[in-house]
Amino acid sequence: MAFAELLDQVGSLGRFQALQTAALLVPLMWIIGQNLLENFSAAVPAHRCWVPLLDNSSAQASAPGALGPEALLAVSIPPGPNHGPHRCRRFRHPQWQLLEPNATAANWSEAATEPCTDGWVYDHSTFTSTIVSKWDLVCDSNALRPMTQSIFLAGILVGAVICGPVSDRFGRRPVLTWCYLQIAVFGTATAFAPNLPTYCLFRFLAGMTIAGISMSSSTLMMEWTSAQAQTLMMTLNTLGFSVGMVLLAGVAYGVRNWVLLQLVFSVPFFLMFVYSWWLAESARWLITVGRLEQGLRELQMVAAVNGKKAVRDTLTMEVLLSATQKELRVRQTPASLSTLLCTRILGLRTFVTSLCWFAFGFIFFGLTLDLQALHSDTFLLQALLGLLDIPARIATMMLLNRLGRRPIQVASLLLSGLSILANMLVPHEMPFLRAVLAMLGVWCVVSSFTCTTIYSGELFPTPLRMTAVGLGHMVNRGGAILGPLVRLLDVYHPSLPLLLYGAVPVLSGLAALLLPETQGLPLPDTLQDVQNQAVKKAMHHTREPSVLKSTQF
Repeated sequence: MAFAELLDQVGSLGRFQALQTAALLVPLMWIIGQNLLENFSAAVPAHRCWVPLLDNSSAQASAPGALGPEALLAVSIPPGPNHGPHRCRRFRHPQWQLLEPNATAANWSEAATEPCTDGWVYDHSTFTSTIVSKWDLVCDSNALRPMTQSIFLAGILVGAVICGPVSDRFGRRPVLTWCYLQIAVFGTATAFAPNLPTYCLFRFLAGMTIAGISMSSSTLMMEWTSAQAQTLMMTLNTLGFSVGMVLLAGVAYGVRNWVLLQLVFSVPFFLMFVYSWWLAESARWLITVGRLEQGLRELQMVAAVNGKKAVRDTLTMEVLLSATQKELRVRQTPASLSTLLCTRILGLRTFVTSLCWFAFGFIFFGLTLDLQALHSDTFLLQALLGLLDIPARIATMMLLNRLGRRPIQVASLLLSGLSILANMLVPHEMPFLRAVLAMLGVWCVVSSFTCTTIYSGELFPTPLRMTAVGLGHMVNRGGAILGPLVRLLDVYHPSLPLLLYGAVPVLSGLAALLLPETQGLPLPDTLQDVQNQAVKKAMHHTREPSVLKSTQF
């Protein structure tokens, strides 16, 4: 296509692409920190009821004899389900009889207890402060903790709905610049929220920018590189998230206060907002929407940065008009959701890619969102999650270049679902095998996400690309919200969550068989380009085999 030829002339993988990609990857590494921040900022520390006998110096002085803290704890707090001090109940009055040598459970089982009416005492050995200890999100209020995460994910969903069409209407860079400013302002404000409702509001507003930053960054990378380099660009894009998960674990290990942690992952976006003004707008998008003069300036700038000064001097408006006359003659596709859903070819692609986006959010966030529930070192688990993510994405890039998009999309989803379903057949007495199958399922679904990110950008024309990707992100976040809720179904049957986690990727993988292969094809700029590709594919499959005729003399 014409723009692909222009891009090759000014440089499709040179110094400009390296600088712009680096500038876009840094924010992506910090974005994942906002995504998974509440694994640490909303961690639940060990806690017990506040009681005067233990926590009031004047009350301690009235205690008989020289009793130590363990004895005072025994007479003040009943044992909990885990045989430690109960986290949500306390004795109405000290049970001194429990200190007698022959005391048994019967000595206190009938004793009157009450809720923690005076508050709680928290263990600050791991986290000096979290939103749980700040606003007492424990016991009867423990449901408020996952609610804050759901509100943040809802913000991402709303942002995906808004940012996709807005980016197709006003451009990639303006949306990116605005999102940097919005997350910087409201992410910083979150650290100083006076109460939980205000905290949730600020997190919602900050979450609205996540999809905009992710989509605009990936689209700018893709639209400024050749078809051969798009897999590399999208893999680097997704690797930014992997590195970000490791970065989050390291920063959270050193910063144990939720306020400081929130600021560390919010304030740097002010700097990113400043330098985003120097990022280049997508010339491909500018040309397809008719803003030729600005598109020409961007192409000339890229040629200069890539050291192609001769090309820059010869690249004029006449050359641009001549090279893009086909695109300019074709009526451009209106950037609307109805076009995606109502056009036969695009409607099928939208439905299938949405299933793939949903499968990733549903499985990944359903299995890995609450690391503390795994009863292990949260910092180590977070770091391992990122470290294992890196080889998965690199291997996916290599396979995409060799085997194509559709085979990898189908295989990764099917293997992910089958690995999870296989866990239903493994007894709990074999924890190692269950862990291996679970890790294989996560590894495969991460590979499917890398493929989906690349595949979605290549299936849709330029004026509708961000709208389609935005819809995918919206569906992805819908899956992320529903994924953790599926675990509640284990009260009906222990295998029901695994059945759903496994069935969704299997069905999505089978549906991906309906997608066309896009490896090596240039990005479509118009709906006509998409239709032409479909026609060429149909003609290729229906072409009659050649017949060799021989004539005998």
